[in-house]
Amino acid sequence: RSRARRGGGGGEEEGEEGEGPSTAGKGEDEVLLASASFEEAEIRGALKKMACEAMREIVAATGERTDGRSTTQVRPISVEMAPLPPVVHGSVLFTRGETQALGTTTLGDSSMAQRYEDLEGEKRKRFYLQYAFPPFSVGEVGRVGSPGRREVGHGNLAERALRAALPGEDEFPYVIRTESLITESCGSSSMASVCAGALSMRAAGVPLKSLVAGVAMGLLLDESGEGGEPIILTDILGSEDALGTMDFKVAGNEVGISAFQLDIKCEGLSIELMRRALRQAREGRLHILSEMRKACGDSEVRLPPGVGRIRSFAVPSKVVGKIIGPGGATINGLISDTGVDNISIDKSDPAVVTITSTSDEAIALAEAQVRELVGESGAATERAPRPSGPPPPPPPPIRVDDIYEACEIKNMVPFGVFVALRPGVDGFCHISELSEQYIKSIDQVGLKRGDAVDVRVTEVNKDGKYRVAVLTDFEIAPPPAGR
Repeated sequence: RSRARRGGGGGEEEGEEGEGPSTAGKGEDEVLLASASFEEAEIRGALKKMACEAMREIVAATGERTDGRSTTQVRPISVEMAPLPPVVHGSVLFTRGETQALGTTTLGDSSMAQRYEDLEGEKRKRFYLQYAFPPFSVGEVGRVGSPGRREVGHGNLAERALRAALPGEDEFPYVIRTESLITESCGSSSMASVCAGALSMRAAGVPLKSLVAGVAMGLLLDESGEGGEPIILTDILGSEDALGTMDFKVAGNEVGISAFQLDIKCEGLSIELMRRALRQAREGRLHILSEMRKACGDSEVRLPPGVGRIRSFAVPSKVVGKIIGPGGATINGLISDTGVDNISIDKSDPAVVTITSTSDEAIALAEAQVRELVGESGAATERAPRPSGPPPPPPPPIRVDDIYEACEIKNMVPFGVFVALRPGVDGFCHISELSEQYIKSIDQVGLKRGDAVDVRVTEVNKDGKYRVAVLTDFEIAPPPAGR
C-alpha cells in the first residue's frame, strides 16, 4: 500500500522509506504480511460468519439455544398492572426475559389529537404511540435527544399493531396517547411495546376489541452448502437477532395478524418455510396472550376516576363564531364559569362541540349554557317546514347607533354580557360598556340572566357580529373582598 501511494519504486527504495528488508524465504514474516493486508471490516465479517455457523451447529446438535431454551420456547413473562400513581390513567410494567417496557396511556378530548402534515395537507390522529429507547436500556451512556429513525420506526410498527383493536370513535370518543419506555432491552423491544401498549390501554379503561401481543422470530440457515435443516427460533435474543439469517416480527390476536415486519439477510425464502415460521409464531403469540390475560383478570373494563368524561353534541357551523367569541373570550369564559376542563369545537358541518370534565354536573351546566348561547336553532337538528305563501320581508339591517329596548340578557361571562337584539341575533357588551362608572368585576353588576335592558349598537364588524352598550341604569356593588 505504501508503494501504491508513492507511485511505485524498487525494493531498495522501499527499504529506505521504512518498508523493512525483504521477507522472501521467511515463512513467519510472510504470514504476518498476509494478515496485514486484510481490512478490519473483513476480519470482523469473518469472525461474525464463524459465530453464526457455531451458533447454528450448537442449536442443531443440542436443541438448546445460548440461554438454555428450546427453539419454540418464550422467555419468562412478568406483568405488573398499574405500577404508577393514578394520575397516569393506565400503566403497566411488562417484562419478557431481559426485555422490559414501561407502558403508559393517557386519555384526552379531540383537542389533544396529534397533528401532522402529509402530501394531502394537515391531519389528526386520535391514537398515537410514542416509543423511547434510552441508552441505559442497553447499559450505555449517551445523550437523550429527539427521536431517531429507529425510535420512529419501532413506534410506528407497534402503533399499527394496536390500531386494529381500537374501538370506534362513536363508542369511545377519547384521544389515546400511549408511550412505551424501554428500560431494559435484549431483543424485540418493539413487540414488548405492543404488549405493554395493549395492557396499559386496558388499565386506562379503553374497551379494546381484543388484546394484542407481538413476538419476534428468527431463522438459522445452513450457509455452508451441506443442506442442513433450517432452524426457526421463537422470541429471539439480541445475539440471535445479530447472528441469525432472518428476523421478523408478528403481532396480532388469536384470529389474525395486525402487523408484520421482515428483515432478511439471505437471497430468498421458500413459501413453505414462511408457513412454518408463521405457525410457530402463532403458538408463541397465543402463549403471550394467555399470560397477559392472567395479569388482567376478569375485571370489567371501566374508566379510572381521574379520567375526564366527554359529552359531544352537534351545532350549526354558522354559530361556531358565537361560541368562541372575540379572541376566544366567550369559550374561555364558559370554561371558567362552569368549571369544566375543556370545551373544544370540531369545525365540520355540522360543527361538533366536545365538553370534558371529571364532573357530570359541570358538563351538564356547560352544555346548557352553550345551547342557550346559540339559541333554539343551535339545539335543533331538523329544519321547520317552510310556510306556504310569499316569504316574509327581511328584517331591517342593524346599524351603529340603533337603539334596542328590552333586550333579554342571554349569558353573563367574566368580561361582559350577551343580549338578544332580535331572535337568533345577539350582541356583546363588554364590561367597560355596562356603565359610565368603573366596574372591576362582573360580580358587582346588579344584573342576571333573563333581565331586560336597553342597548345601543356601537360596532358592526365584517363578520356580522355586534358590540353594544347598555343604557339601562342598575346598581353597582362594591368589588368583592380580595379582588
